[in-house]
Order: sequence, then C-alpha cells, then structure tokens
Amino acid sequence: MRCHIVPPHMLERIARHADDPALRDRARRTLALTSAHFADRRLTAAGAPAPSEDFVPDRTIRDAGNREELPGRTVRAEGAPACGDETADRAYDWLGATFDFFEAAYRRNSIDGAGLRMVSTVHYGDRYDNAFWNGEQMVYGDGDGVLFTAFTGPLDVTGHELTHGVTQHTANLEYYGQAGALNESMSDVFGSLIKQWHLGQTADRADWLIGQGLLASGVGGVALRSMKEPGTAYDDPRLGKDPQPAHMDHYVETYRDNGGVHINSGIPNHAFYLAATGIGGNAWEKAGRVWYDTLTGGSLAADIDFAGFAAATVQTATRLYGADSVETKAVNRAWTGVGVPPKANG
Repeated sequence: MRCHIVPPHMLERIARHADDPALRDRARRTLALTSAHFADRRLTAAGAPAPSEDFVPDRTIRDAGNREELPGRTVRAEGAPACGDETADRAYDWLGATFDFFEAAYRRNSIDGAGLRMVSTVHYGDRYDNAFWNGEQMVYGDGDGVLFTAFTGPLDVTGHELTHGVTQHTANLEYYGQAGALNESMSDVFGSLIKQWHLGQTADRADWLIGQGLLASGVGGVALRSMKEPGTAYDDPRLGKDPQPAHMDHYVETYRDNGGVHINSGIPNHAFYLAATGIGGNAWEKAGRVWYDTLTGGSLAADIDFAGFAAATVQTATRLYGADSVETKAVNRAWTGVGVPPKANG
C-alpha cells in the first residue's frame, strides 16, 4: 500500500499552472512516480500477533542517493550515533517519536503491533515533492525548495504515513471513496496526535495542521491540511486553493484521487477535531483512544462509510465511558456537526 502525503490535486495544479518550467516538469515527474507506486501497491491482510512486553524500536535509515531506487544504502541503524546527515538523523528521530507515541499512548509495539522493523529511505529522487508509505517502509523526497521543503521536516508527515501502516495491519480500510477518505483521515488524526504528544499540547493549544512548515517560503499557505478549519490550509496560484470540505453538504463527488480520498478526509478530520476539543485535555487520551480502539478493534468493514464509522466510534465511546458520558456525547455531537449522524444500528 503506497499512500502519499501531498495529494495529487496539488501536484496537478503545479504541473498545469506553475510559471517555472522546472517546477512543472518536477510535478509531472512526481505524479508519474505516484501513479507507478499505486499500480503495484500491495495490501497486507489485517491482524497481527499480540505484542511482547519488551517494546524496543528497530530503526534503519537508508539513503537513495537521489535515485528512484529502494531501499538504498544504510546510513544509520538502531542505536548508532548520528550520521551527520541532518535529513537522515531527523528521519531516525521521527521514527522513534512515532514508535514511542504508540507505545506510550496505546501499548502498541511498532506499526504492526508485533515489533515491525521501521525503515525509512531519505533523498529519494531528484528533489522529489512527496513522502509515502509503500506498505513496508517510509520514503522521503527532499522537496524542490521552491514550493516544498524537505519532507522529513514536520513530525506529523512521518506520523501520518506510518499510521497508514497501522491501518494496513488492522482495519485495512479500502483506499477508495469514503473508506479511503477515512483511511487518510486516520493518518491525519494520529499524525496530529503524535505531534501534540511530542510537544505536550492539549487539544485547545494544538494547531491541528498537517504538514505545517512543509510549504516553502513565499507560498501562500500554512500547511497541507487543517483539521480545525478544512479548506483554509493554503491558497496559492501555483497550488490552487485548499479544496477540503468540513461538512457533508460540500462532499466532493469525483473519480480523481481514488474518489477524492485526500479531499473528503476533511469531513472526518473535522469530526475528530470537534470531538477532541469537546472532550478537552490531551486529545490522545480519550478522543484518540476512541478512534484507536475503533480502528484496531477488528469489527470495521474494509469498505465502511462515514456513517458506519461514526456509529462505531459512538459504540466505542459508550463502551469506554458510558452512554451518558461527556465523552460519548462529544463524539455524537462531533459527527452530527459535520453532517454525519451515526447510524442507529452501527
């Protein structure tokens, strides 16, 4: 499964409208590589063995040397000192932060729950404008320096992509339509929670941005997506305007991007933001627990829609906190607030 952080609609806009021919060519190349990655994506069956008690990360950082070949040469292994390549060392640190989050918050042992070795390849391609999870490892481009900075920069980019691995090994949500938008949303949710946990931020203090700092200086925008205010993350002639809706009234029907998985994820993203801020405190502790238990509980259909997932989160909240609890009421209000009343029968 290959899931990319930069959505294709941004790259298509650059390829068509950027003034700089080099940027247009780079965007076209990135789109071509993205298409190739999806062509041979492999889906791993859901489920993993129970974790052991000794949760120790096993990280390997590799360098593609600006070629489009994986996995590249090893430049840092688990426990080794910093290699001196800032990009590689940051990738190592962000793998560790993501591992530590899932262990500390949910007692999960790595991506698959069973101590999976965490591999990242840096310096992929020539100023490649994306980062992705390919079903087995993380891959980062360096960015072109004009529109995008290095993709190892924001912690939530790593958290987002590695969460695709968590989804792959648990609910294995289809990457199309509403199930695909939920797949993307789960990665944004936990990417944001990993950043909040790392920074020690409560829900009311977090920025709820995905990829903050990834857009280069001079680009009109603050991030790739906003969970707090979908549709406001960027507005730039080269990138276009952020198209994400925050409510089902504005759901985008499209055949592009696997049925708009990167666009319509704004709706469940906003529902989580509303739930987390409605509950208050550290978002990973209660709202995050509801979403995590729902994702990993083994009861989700791979093709579940928004309403089905909403009902499942209400059921999880009820089991954890009670039907009349602040938490369950907040989850219910959140989904209703984005136009997705949970199905009564789940």
